[in-house]
Amino acid sequence: MQRIRLRYTKRGRLRFTSHRDFQRAFERALRRAEVPMAYSAGFTPHPRVSYANAAPTGTGSEAEYLEIGLAEARDPEKLRELLDESMPAGLDIVDAVEARTSGLADRLTASVWEMRLDGVEPAEAERAVAAFLAAETVEVQRRTKNGMRTFDTRSAVVSLEALSAQADRPLDSACAILRLVVRHLTPAVRPDDVLSGLRAVADLAPPVPSAVTRLAQGLFDEESGTVTDPLAPDREAVTAAPPTAAVAADAKAPEGPAA
Repeated sequence: MQRIRLRYTKRGRLRFTSHRDFQRAFERALRRAEVPMAYSAGFTPHPRVSYANAAPTGTGSEAEYLEIGLAEARDPEKLRELLDESMPAGLDIVDAVEARTSGLADRLTASVWEMRLDGVEPAEAERAVAAFLAAETVEVQRRTKNGMRTFDTRSAVVSLEALSAQADRPLDSACAILRLVVRHLTPAVRPDDVLSGLRAVADLAPPVPSAVTRLAQGLFDEESGTVTDPLAPDREAVTAAPPTAAVAADAKAPEGPAA
């Protein structure tokens, strides 16, 4: 069985797509593209698709990941193109690589988020960020299926900074951008939890809902303080090793007689 890892996006109005909605759209795309899926065993076989750490409904993302298992080997880039053509605009398949390593989910240890706060002055956002970072703990509450839960948001935040977005906004419209790097802990700390924390420590309350986008997710590099590409180890392994037999045969297949 060949395994392919894909990166996909949630853009524009499609950020309101739930994870279940995406699953249905993706499975339809698999059928349209005639992807030779491998299936699970048992009485109710399902296509081998593994999703990893999906973004919450209502947030955009440039870095969502999944893995599929194929019964027949295919070229990852050709497969990506076919799937992308079969998906709705906004749910875009933007990267594909053959899985040559284990533990994709284990490499998704942190995310980079951008939060656009319309109606908030950058200076006000900077003061709130400074108060948040100065605090040892910032506890917030979130309703879960087991009731209200209190947890600390500060421990998960690696970095948080406020930026100005005035360059692309009307002069009479304030807008601040928050750039956030957060570790994936248990319980998971989401961008809206950090906004709740900013409200708790600095009374920062945007007048309209914030626009949130995940810019990246992957392994957090302690030395550089950056979030690395989780597909990079697979690319390196593919470069170092020969392609699968079926893909190699496809690449060497004759193009037919010249005209």
